[in-house]
Amino acid sequence: MRIAYQGEPGAFSEAAARKVDGEAQLVPCRSFEEVFDSVDAGPSAYGVVPIENSIGGSIHRNYDLLLAHELTIVGEVELPVVHHLLALPGATLEGLKRVYSHPQGLAQCERFLHTLRGVEVIATYDTAGSAKMVADSGSTDAAAIASARAGDVFGLKALASGIQDFSDNITRFLVIGRRPLRNAVADKTTIVFTVPNEPGALFKALSVFALRGVDLTKLESRPIPGRPWEYLFYADLAAARDNLTCSRALSHLAEFAPMLRTLGSYPSWKPAVAGALPDPFEVVS
Repeated sequence: MRIAYQGEPGAFSEAAARKVDGEAQLVPCRSFEEVFDSVDAGPSAYGVVPIENSIGGSIHRNYDLLLAHELTIVGEVELPVVHHLLALPGATLEGLKRVYSHPQGLAQCERFLHTLRGVEVIATYDTAGSAKMVADSGSTDAAAIASARAGDVFGLKALASGIQDFSDNITRFLVIGRRPLRNAVADKTTIVFTVPNEPGALFKALSVFALRGVDLTKLESRPIPGRPWEYLFYADLAAARDNLTCSRALSHLAEFAPMLRTLGSYPSWKPAVAGALPDPFEVVS
């Protein structure tokens, strides 16, 4: 099985992909778009993309890509994220002039970065990719914020470890594909919908879940391209799509929502599942 992820070997997305199937062939991609395209076109059976971080917030680009592609969310993975400041042997904190990382990595280590005086902070496409850039540069005045594995892969040493702002730094990843994963029964559903531009429209939309006791674990808004000041609403529901109560709530919402689409109904991430790793998830054939 092939699983696509964004970044270089050593990226946190690679670690998340290994939690889906430790024996899978992992396919590194330059961008999130390439991950979706790899699954869409068929070379990869699944893709793993980050959707939110407990410190840095949502990764908006992946919300947009979920809508742009006809792929289904089939699972999720939560990954504790520990950041390290990596540099070539011989480098020192005092000698640093540049620090590279993905914007999310930089946002998650903001407090530490403020302690580095006279250092330029540069955003790049990937945490592990930043480690590769530092290694390839041969410069001891540059460093990258990335994982410990990225340091091992690219021969870098840690000048500082655990530099994220908060110890409970967790990234949630979505698993996308065309076939379901059979590791557990679905108990979570992600939808996207629009509402009429009238007073109380969003309240009315959310009330279909509140009145039936369906818990919304996340609500995210994104602008609709070409329609200024109109929005798409993404919602995570703590119930399976075919659960009777959830199904009735969605049917009610469909009665007045101009657009409603289910992006996936899948098993939520649970500590019990995490404890079972690295056994691979079963895949429906």
